Amino acid sequence: MTKAEKSAELLRKNQEALLGGGQSRIDAQHKKGKLTARERIDLLLDPGTFEEIGKFVMHRCKDFGLDKEYYLGDGVVTGYGKVNGRLVYVFSQDFTVFGGSLSETHAEKICKIMDLAMKNGAPVIGLNDSGGARIQEGVMSLGGYADIFYRNTLASGVIPQLSAIMGPCAGGAVYSPAITDFILMVENTSYMFVTGPNVVKTVTHEEVTSEELGGASTHSTKSGVAHFACANEVECINHLKKLLSFIPQNCEEEPPRLPYTPSDEMRPELDDIIPDNPNQPYDIRDVIFGIIDEGENGFLEVHKNFAENIVVGFARLAGRSIGIVANQPAVLAGVLDINASIKAARFVRFCDSFNIPLLVLEDVPGFLPGTDQEWHGIITHGAKLLYAFCEATVPRVTVITRKAYGGAYDVMNSKHIGADMNYAWPTAEIAVMGAKGAAEIIFRKEISEAADPEAALKEKEAEYNHKFANPWRAAHRGFIDEVIEPHQTRQKLITAFEMLQNKVATLPRKKHGNIPL
Repeated sequence: MTKAEKSAELLRKNQEALLGGGQSRIDAQHKKGKLTARERIDLLLDPGTFEEIGKFVMHRCKDFGLDKEYYLGDGVVTGYGKVNGRLVYVFSQDFTVFGGSLSETHAEKICKIMDLAMKNGAPVIGLNDSGGARIQEGVMSLGGYADIFYRNTLASGVIPQLSAIMGPCAGGAVYSPAITDFILMVENTSYMFVTGPNVVKTVTHEEVTSEELGGASTHSTKSGVAHFACANEVECINHLKKLLSFIPQNCEEEPPRLPYTPSDEMRPELDDIIPDNPNQPYDIRDVIFGIIDEGENGFLEVHKNFAENIVVGFARLAGRSIGIVANQPAVLAGVLDINASIKAARFVRFCDSFNIPLLVLEDVPGFLPGTDQEWHGIITHGAKLLYAFCEATVPRVTVITRKAYGGAYDVMNSKHIGADMNYAWPTAEIAVMGAKGAAEIIFRKEISEAADPEAALKEKEAEYNHKFANPWRAAHRGFIDEVIEPHQTRQKLITAFEMLQNKVATLPRKKHGNIPL
C-alpha cells in the first residue's frame, strides 16, 4: 500500500469508529430521547480536549456468529480530557454496539483508563448505557466485570469515581456504580436492577415495570442507590460538572477554592428562623442558605429526595468547598433513623476521603423509636454515622441551632467524638431527653402523689427546662466552645475553618477499621 492509501485507510477506520453500530442504530437511540456515547462525552468535556484511547479495539469472540460481526471500539468509548480545565478520565458505553454489552475487550478498555487515572490522580467518570454482560462470551465477560470491580475498590478513596446511568444497567453491571462515590440517573430513560422485571415475575410473581423496579425515581427516593435524579441527559451531565467543581482531583489534593473578597459577614435574617415554640418545625435549608456563599452554585444537595429528615450536600464558605450535614426539623422533626444515618455516614466518609471540611448543623430530638427501626437494625445503622464522624480527620465544626438530645447529641459531631469547634445558638437545648419525658421519669413519684398530677408535671417540666433546655451546662463544661447569636454564625465559621485549614490528625496504625456495615 502507498502512503496515500494508508492514510485513506486510517481516515476510513476513524469514520467507521465514529459511527459505532451504524447510523440506523444511532437514529434509534435518538428516538428514545437518548444521546449517543460520543455526544455525551462532547457535552461533558471542554471542547477540543478529548483524547480517545482504544478506538480500534475489537472483540475476540468467535462463538454464536460473533465472528461475522465486528465494530471498532467494541461498544465503549474511552479516553481522557478536561472539565473546566481539570483532567478527568471517562468511559462512555455505546448502546448502538451489541446493546452496550460488556465483553472481555470492552472491560479491558475501561480498566486501562482506570489504571491511568490511579497513576495520575484524576477522577474517573463512567457514562453507563449497557444491557449487561455479553452472553455469547460467557465467563470472559464476567471476568471483565470483576476486573472493573477490583479497580473500583482499589480506587475508592484515592480518586473520585462518578457514575452516570444513561440507560439500562442490569445484573453484574450495577455493582461497579455501587462501589463508586456518586450515582446519577436520568428519569424515564435509565434504570438499575440486579434482576429484571421478567425474572422478578417468574420468581416472586410480582408484576412490575423496569421504571417501577429500578428507575431514577425509585432509586432516588426509596432505595437511596441514586444520589441525583435528573430530568434529562443534559441536566445529568451538567450535574456531573457541578459536582466536580466541589471536589479535588485525588486524596492528596485540597478541593478547589474560588476567589473570595471579605465583606460584611453578618446575616441578621438568621435571627428570625428559629420559632418561639420549640416544637414548631422550620426548614434547615434556610439556615444553610443564610450561612454559605451566595449564588446559583452555592449549594449542591446530595440525596435530596431520600431520607429527607437529614440534609447533606456541598457548599462554599468564603470560596472554600465544604460538606454540610444538617438535621431537617421540617421532616420527622429531624430525627435520626436508619436511612438518615446511612445517607449521612456515606457522605461524611466521602468528604473525609477527599479533604473536604465538614459543617454540621444540629437540631435533633433523638433516634426514631419503634419496632420497625429496631428490627431493621437502627443500632448498627446509627453506629455507621457515629463511626464515620469519629474516624474523620478533616476540619469538623458543629453548630447546634435547637435540640441536641440523647445519643443523637453525641453522634452529630459532638466535641466528645473529635469535633474541632462546637458552637450553639442561645435557642440550643442540650439534654438527655425532652423536658416532658425527663420530668415524667425523674419526678414520677412526686407527680403521682400530687393533688393535681397534671399541674405537677407542668411545674416539673418547667423546672427541667430551666435547668437543661439551654446551652449553658454544656458551655460551662467546655463541650460548647462558644454560644453565639445566629447572625454571627457565618463570620464565626469562616474564621474557624480558616484556623483549621492546616489541621493534622492521625488515626492509630491499623490495616483498616471494621465499620458496622
